[in-house]
Amino acid sequence: MFKKILIANRGEIACRVIKTAQRMGIKTVAVYSEADQRSLHVKLADEAVFIGPAPSKESYLVMDKIIAACKETGAEAVHPGYGFLSENEEFARRIEEEGIKFIGPKHYSIAKMGDKIASKKLAQEAGVNTIPGYNDAISGPDEAVEIAKKIGYPVMIKASAGGGGKGLRVAWNDKEAHEGFASCVSEARNSFGDDRVFIEKFVQEPRHIEIQVLGDAHGHYVYLFERECSIQRRHQKVVEEAPSPFIDSDTRKAMGEQAVALARAVRYESAGTVEFVVGADKSFYFLEMNTRLQVEHPVTEYITGLDLVEQMIRVAAGEELAFAQKDLKINGWAMECRINAEDPFRGFLPSTGRLVKFRAPPENASVRVDTGVYEGGEISMFYDSMIAKLIVHGATREEAVERMRDALNGFVIRGISSNIPFQAALMQHPRFMSGAFNTGFIAEEYADGFDASMVPHDDPALLAAIAVFARRRYIDRAVKIGGQHPGFGRQVKREWVVVMHGQHYPLVATPTERGMSISHGDKTYDINSEWTFGDQLFTGTVNGQPICLQIERQGMTYQISHFGLKVAPIVMTSRAAYLLSLMPEKAPPDLSKFLISPMPGLLREVAATEGQEVKAGEKLVVIEAMKMENILRAEHDVKVKKIVAKPGASLSVDEVIIEFE
Repeated sequence: MFKKILIANRGEIACRVIKTAQRMGIKTVAVYSEADQRSLHVKLADEAVFIGPAPSKESYLVMDKIIAACKETGAEAVHPGYGFLSENEEFARRIEEEGIKFIGPKHYSIAKMGDKIASKKLAQEAGVNTIPGYNDAISGPDEAVEIAKKIGYPVMIKASAGGGGKGLRVAWNDKEAHEGFASCVSEARNSFGDDRVFIEKFVQEPRHIEIQVLGDAHGHYVYLFERECSIQRRHQKVVEEAPSPFIDSDTRKAMGEQAVALARAVRYESAGTVEFVVGADKSFYFLEMNTRLQVEHPVTEYITGLDLVEQMIRVAAGEELAFAQKDLKINGWAMECRINAEDPFRGFLPSTGRLVKFRAPPENASVRVDTGVYEGGEISMFYDSMIAKLIVHGATREEAVERMRDALNGFVIRGISSNIPFQAALMQHPRFMSGAFNTGFIAEEYADGFDASMVPHDDPALLAAIAVFARRRYIDRAVKIGGQHPGFGRQVKREWVVVMHGQHYPLVATPTERGMSISHGDKTYDINSEWTFGDQLFTGTVNGQPICLQIERQGMTYQISHFGLKVAPIVMTSRAAYLLSLMPEKAPPDLSKFLISPMPGLLREVAATEGQEVKAGEKLVVIEAMKMENILRAEHDVKVKKIVAKPGASLSVDEVIIEFE
């Protein structure tokens, strides 16, 4: 077994690998860029080596620097994590040539499977079902349109070396095929250094289901069942679970055996994932093979009891798999939510900055949090948007969903926006709960975006009662202040009005031995809690049932988050509520004459010029944030008065880019 390994990655996955290595008694080496010098993976590792500037192409993607770090520290093996160089055939080959073990498949396996065009041909030869399409590199956008016509719309345009939703577009007509090809080529060149693109038929109403495989150097192969990854937004996975609520045992066996056949055909040694698109009739077609550890691997670990990172390390060290297919069984149900730094109420735009508060739910046998951040750390614009992965396990799917809801309630993040409200809404959506969804679920159910009205809550009066409970706690403290003139102390009334979402909730609060009894109409809430001022987590019981939500006082309001719903109730006397209703509303400023950056990021391109008349729908600027290009277009016909920000500028949220006449 290795004595020391280097992790050629950063963030959550680097921390994940370090934890397993430490449990196995293996020393670890971290590498870090300028942006990551205070990152958690650097703190956790036994040693750390600086490898360059923040942009990944100058640090984490530079093979020479990784190899030099191995030699400097005496690392015997390299774990690449996922992303960066994890599926780079040249990197795996060069590592092996230096006498260092690559904790992953051999370079020839990566070469065959890392190229989506070559992998599809090889899959066909191995007897694996494949999707109709054009499997050779395409010369330009015009040829892409002609090929798309022959296959028949809709088609999927994909970068051959792509992954993680980058270098991928779905085209429904000639115009989208032409534009999609150009975008895919640009994203692929910037992200992977390989701008080859291919086209295949887009299967409508598909499910994205993948099979986890393991192979060793001694010819042993197993599949670790499937993961359901159909809940996606813009081709990026949002929620993953294992097993799939759609797959039956016969389909699972057939998919698993085809995945193993493919792994055997390329002499695969390590953990890998064979991705399939599955139709409504349970027909399945090979999509690609990811020759690395997947982001969603923890759900497989929960249902099998195996540590996949440990298995990768053992295989790389030359050990045989210690189990056969007959030894593997599915235990319960696991689910993972990706907690990302993005604002779901602003079109999921990236959110970067300092984590003022980061308090994950307590981990136990059924709740796991994989993260590479900590309170006080920063979410950088240079890398992906993942803050953490929240994984839960239950005996049934229903129990797993219930545990995920509770865990999301207790996940406190402040300083930046996160997608927790959206994840909470998904966990309560009837289609998700039924398991009757496909990859189009989010696009169909949230076609016009996501807003607070889409977060259900079956008892808003409960949130009003919690606000009154908190208000009374503050007042009860205030009346205890000494030095008050006798007979002039504050008289605390029992009647309150909570103004929330434009509605008035009259409530009556009566202190009890352990808390407060608060009534609204004919409903009473007996609230018991040890909550104290400044604690953003409110835990306790309501009518004997446990409750967990987030609450904090901001000016006159009590910001409350529960099951993804965010409200800002104001607690006041009935007289104060009446007077508030008489106050005029302040009109928002007119910003129609400005193009304002909706996110922090790098201004890559300004397509307009001063004095130009721009038509509705035309491209104005391109902003790069967290490795993704975002195009801002004109909402209506405008004339450009002034270009305020120049290409190359680092933009903050709401910064003016262009002024219109």
